[in-house]
Amino acid sequence: SVKENGGSVNTVGTTSIRTVETIGSNLDGQMQADSGWTNIFINPGYEWKVVDAFSTNFHLPKSTLVMLVSAFAGRELVLGAYHHA
Repeated sequence: SVKENGGSVNTVGTTSIRTVETIGSNLDGQMQADSGWTNIFINPGYEWKVVDAFSTNFHLPKSTLVMLVSAFAGRELVLGAYHHA
């Protein structure tokens, strides 16, 4: 796998984050082509299984997408970035 070879998993956008984490959760952190749907809800306290880094846009404050980003970077850092922007 990428991680076993010293690599990292980087995603772009919250949809790809949820997709990669869903597949990885079902396969003990491994990735493979798959199809289906997800009901994964990522919020602070979530235990990340696959994603090491991501890029995303600014989202509406108090949205579930801000919760997802806060689960990764921490609420204070995310809200500080919003305040600065």
